[in-house]
Amino acid sequence: MSAPVQALFAPFRLGNLELPTRVVMAPMTRSFSPGGVPNAKVIEYYRRRAAAGVGLIVTEGTTVGHKAANGYPNVPRFYGEDALAGWKQVVDAVHAEGGKIVPQLWHVGNVRKLGTEPDASVPGYGPMEKVKDGQVVVHGMTQADIDEVIAAFAQAARDAKAIGMDGVEIHGAHGYLIDQFFWEGSNQRTDQYGGDLAARSRFAIELIQAVRAAVGPDFPIILRYSQWKQQDYSARLVQTPEQLEAFLKPLSDAGVDIFHCSTRRFWEPEFEGSDLNLAGWTRKLTGKPTITVGSVGLDGEFLQFMVKTDKVAEPASLENLLERLNKEEFDLVAVGRALLVDPDWALKVREGREQDILPFSRDALTTLV
Repeated sequence: MSAPVQALFAPFRLGNLELPTRVVMAPMTRSFSPGGVPNAKVIEYYRRRAAAGVGLIVTEGTTVGHKAANGYPNVPRFYGEDALAGWKQVVDAVHAEGGKIVPQLWHVGNVRKLGTEPDASVPGYGPMEKVKDGQVVVHGMTQADIDEVIAAFAQAARDAKAIGMDGVEIHGAHGYLIDQFFWEGSNQRTDQYGGDLAARSRFAIELIQAVRAAVGPDFPIILRYSQWKQQDYSARLVQTPEQLEAFLKPLSDAGVDIFHCSTRRFWEPEFEGSDLNLAGWTRKLTGKPTITVGSVGLDGEFLQFMVKTDKVAEPASLENLLERLNKEEFDLVAVGRALLVDPDWALKVREGREQDILPFSRDALTTLV
């Protein structure tokens, strides 16, 4: 194993969390859990990655126990005895291979559409009401709704700890519910949850505090956040390092242990005048460990594959990534599509078999391997 590659396979320790490698499986919605329950295929999907050198698995988004949390068919939930029993089997399989795993706790917010399972009559829930043709398509959240959603995240975290998960990731990115509160494009509230970015962060801060209270001081909490939104790829919550620091500090103080900084291309500098990416800046400003993510190991970024396309993303050089990891710009590296299509990605990188890594195409999304 070449010297730069070794950094990717060095152990990582934070409190009680010990990872065998720095490779993280990024959360990717797969929609192979009918009825919201992870089945034998899902268990095997995660086990294979743990067996092949992934240090930490962040599961696909799993919905918390709130009636409007889900936005898509066949995604797993993180409430109810049947679903939690399925996740317990996933945990046991991953641990048996020496890996670690956290669920990504998810509420889609206002992108939920009427007609979506489990209860088709429930509209999206979000910071602002939206009425279309006389029908409420997004319910503007009241204080009671906010309290209910926060309680659902806290309960999911409590359940994660009870079934042996190694931590939790809170999905605060990509224009889903928590991010809808962060972003001025979707939050024009005039109460304590709206206003400047500090006020728009209040929902997330209260939610993180509740999760921390539910799991105690030693259970790792990861927060995934992003500048970009599914509603606007060019959106930015902050424009400067100073604004980023002001945004992150209250979240860090509320109980975040690790920041998962979602960008579409990890190599892009976040601010002018520095090569640091979002994970690099976040680590520098908070002193907390960070996970970088965004087209790692591939030459095409994932949004190109959200539409019907014949494009293929070929394996790309890891030289730039390894150089930055060795400089400690960030601590952990999340790999998405490269691992989705090739469960042995980490093993092949470790053994210097880059030529054997499988390319990614849209076809890979149609099966669990």
